[in-house]
Formats: sequence, structure tokens, C-alpha cells
Amino acid sequence: MEYLTEQTSPTLTDFFLNLDLPPSLTYLLVAVIAALLLLHFMALGALFWIWLERKVSGRIQDRLGPTRVGGRFGWLQTLADGLKLITKEDLIPEEADRPLFRLAPYIVFASSFCAFIALPFSGSKEAPEPIAWIANNLDIGIFFVLAVLSLEVIGVVLAGYASGSKWALFGGMREAAQVVSYEVPMAICVVIPVMLAGSMNMAEMGHQQEGWIGQWYLFHDPFSFLAFWVYLTCATASVKRAPFDLAEAESELVAGFHTEYSGIRWSYFFMAEYASMFLVSGIAAILFLGAWNGPIPVAEILGLEAHLIGRILGLVNFLFKGFLLVFAMMWIRWTLPRLRIDQVMQTCLKYLLPMACGLFLGATVWQLFDIPDYWGWIAIVVIVAAGYYLPYFSGKPTSTTS
Repeated sequence: MEYLTEQTSPTLTDFFLNLDLPPSLTYLLVAVIAALLLLHFMALGALFWIWLERKVSGRIQDRLGPTRVGGRFGWLQTLADGLKLITKEDLIPEEADRPLFRLAPYIVFASSFCAFIALPFSGSKEAPEPIAWIANNLDIGIFFVLAVLSLEVIGVVLAGYASGSKWALFGGMREAAQVVSYEVPMAICVVIPVMLAGSMNMAEMGHQQEGWIGQWYLFHDPFSFLAFWVYLTCATASVKRAPFDLAEAESELVAGFHTEYSGIRWSYFFMAEYASMFLVSGIAAILFLGAWNGPIPVAEILGLEAHLIGRILGLVNFLFKGFLLVFAMMWIRWTLPRLRIDQVMQTCLKYLLPMACGLFLGATVWQLFDIPDYWGWIAIVVIVAAGYYLPYFSGKPTSTTS
């Protein structure tokens, strides 16, 4: 991991340099260690998230979910499925474009993996210098993450085209249209906290939200509060999650762009999907939910913000927020019905895109006139109350006569 620029605290790079290793070898070792940590996080996280989704879907549908493999709660069910996929025969259709067919899942996986490079997991501003647990701290971190994550659509199109199947091609084109469309309002929502922070450095955004919950950008003004929900909706669609799951069409009993894939290549698509779920959730946590800072600054109160234990508490906070948003995506998937392709595109272009533009304009005006914070809290309370009570007044009154 790497500290912020211009710091005096020792880094992992300094540790290897003190061993009198050549600089080129030192940087290679640091890069390999960071890559291995991120790869293990993606792989082990996918094992847990797949198991969790099975249990969540089971409870919502009044089923038990995994109960046999690995004990009462089926802890090892995902591992058993992974071993089955590794040993399963890797088939390639006769009509497929073999080089592109092999390349597509790796492009999808690599785009998700590379986006984690600029994602900070914890940090502290009270050390001798500001620090962050991050593979590579970039001044344009949020721009890099969104740009790299958007490359996943290339792998999706390649998978559909190279399969030599019209059903896979249709699924790939539907997913490409959806992902590209929803990236526009999602990026506009991302610009709002970037404007508030005055920086695209994700670690700096986290540092600016240190303190009590009122410092979170979610509660800065009513426009940033609503932008969080628009972002979450767009992020759910951008990672191809239901109710925006258009890989499978209403009239096709196939799996979309990865219909012809099997074995380990098939698993790469789903590992990338679950990793992307946590990635967009982590971005939401950093941009709106205080990053690694809790609602109560426990580490600051106890004087631990400059110590390792303080950064570990920050890591726990960040992972909890990310897992909570991933759980929300699973909850939404198994609660709401799937949308048609025209409904998905209409939701984006007719509703979410104008909403994102309006929220950006409102946040700009709010920032320009420097409106006091208490007006923002009042507006947020009014919005929440209106959202809660509006269904009671919008529906038709029910008859009480029998």
C-alpha cells in the first residue's frame, strides 16, 4: 500500500529499499504484493457474496438456501461450486471466434480488477502526514476508476460476438446499451461530491469527511442527498444487476452474452460481477458515506487516529459500508421484478439523466451561494418525510363497505 504524496512516514517501498534491493526490484515487489492482496480480496469476497446471495434469496423466497455443504449454513457451498467449475470441461463452440472467445472473460475480469488499484480502504489524517491504504494513490483516482470500469463493456460485446450465437450477440448488445447509457447519469452524480471536495483524489475525499456524521457529503445539502440514491440506482444497472439484468431477455431461455461459456471462463464473468458490485459500493461509501469514517469518530475520541488500530477501525467501517450496499443490491434483486429493455432505457434517458443534471445544477447553486448547513438538514428531513408519507396521499382511497 502507498501513502499520500510528500509524507515522512515509512512505506512498504521504503522497507524494501532499506534492504538494499535495487529500485526496480523494489517497485516490482510492491506491485506484486498489492496485486496479490487485491486478487485475494476479489476471490474471497466473491466466495462470501455468492453464498450470501443464496441465503438472502432463500430467505426472501421463504426457502433455506445452502444447508448441507460445510455445515448447517452451507458455508462451503460456493467453494464446492468453484472446484466443480475448475475441473469442468472448457468447451468452445464450433462457430466461435476462438481468440476473441478466450479473450473476452479476461478483459471483463481485468477491468474490474484494475479499478481497485485507486480505491482507498482506510486512512488517517492525524498521523505525521496524511496516509491512505491504497494500491496507487492517484490525483485523478475517481476518473481512473470510472474509466477503467467502463472497459468491461468491451469484454461483454466481445463475448457475445465471438460466441457465434445470435442469442449471445443479442444479450451482449442489450448489456452494452444498458451499461453505456447508465454510465452518463452515474458520472454526473459522481461530479457532485468531486465539486464539494475540490479534488478527484479519493483519499482526499475521505480525509475531508473525517469527524461526525454531519461531515459526510450525503448530508451536505439536499442535492447531494438525492444524488446518492440516483447514483446507487445507476450503479446497480451498470453492474448488470436485476431489476436491470438484461442479459436474459423475456423471450429467451438463455443466459445472454455468456451463454456459450463453461468452466473457469464462465466463473470469471461472475467473479468480475461481484467484484464490481463491491467496487461501485465502495465508491458510494467514499463519495457520500464518509469513506472509512464512522458516524461517530471513535478513533479520534480515543486518540487512536494516528495509530494502526485507528486505521484498522477505518478498514472495518469501509468494508461494512461496502457489504451493506452489496446486500442492498441483493435485496433489490430478489424483491423487484425485472424490467423490459424499453423500460430500462426509458428509466435512464427519460428520468435518471434529467434528474442527475438537475441535481448537479442545484448542488452548484447551493455551493455558489454558500447556504448554511442547517438549511440542508431541514431540506433533507422534508425530503425523507415526503418520501415516506407520499404513498399514503397518492393512492386512491379504499372502500370500507362489504
